[in-house]
Order: sequence, then structure tokens, then C-alpha cells
Amino acid sequence: MNEDRLAGTAKNLGGKVQEGIGKATGDASTEASGRMKQVEGDLQDLYGQARETAGQAARVVRDQASSFEEMLRDTIEKRPYTAVAAALAVGWVIGRMGRPY
Repeated sequence: MNEDRLAGTAKNLGGKVQEGIGKATGDASTEASGRMKQVEGDLQDLYGQARETAGQAARVVRDQASSFEEMLRDTIEKRPYTAVAAALAVGWVIGRMGRPY
């Protein structure tokens, strides 16, 4: 849990307390202010969740790229002729894409 999620949860809790005080005293302004703090807290918590999710996605992509690199390196080292043939084929296809028919 990151700082944004903790701060958002704290704001939400503080807003609930403030809303309760506003209801108990009959002060509509305090009650509305408490509701606004709850909304701020919810938004900050959602922002924190989005940051965590983006960080996790970046780690997954980095790990996948690393495993692909290892597989590619292993293939080149163990089967160099296959790697050269694949590189030639890819180069030929790219070259054909640039030419008019």
C-alpha cells in the first residue's frame, strides 16, 4: 500500500467523522465538508491503486522482456544457422514491404 492509498483512507475516515459531527450538531456545512473530504479520500485512494497497478504492469513487462531476451540469446548460441536464417527471412519481409508491387 503506497502513501496515496494511506492518505486517501485517512481522509475518507476523517470525512466520515466530520460528517457524523455535522449530523449530530445539525450543521449542514460541516456535514457537507465531511462528504467532500470523503470524496477526496476516495479519489486519492483510487489514484494510489492506479499507481500500484501501473507499477505491477511495468514489472511484468520488464520480466517478460528479460525472459524473451534470454530465450533469444539461448537460441542464437545453440542454433546459429537457424538464427541467421530467421534474420534473413525477417529482413527480406521488411524489404518487400518497402517496395511497390
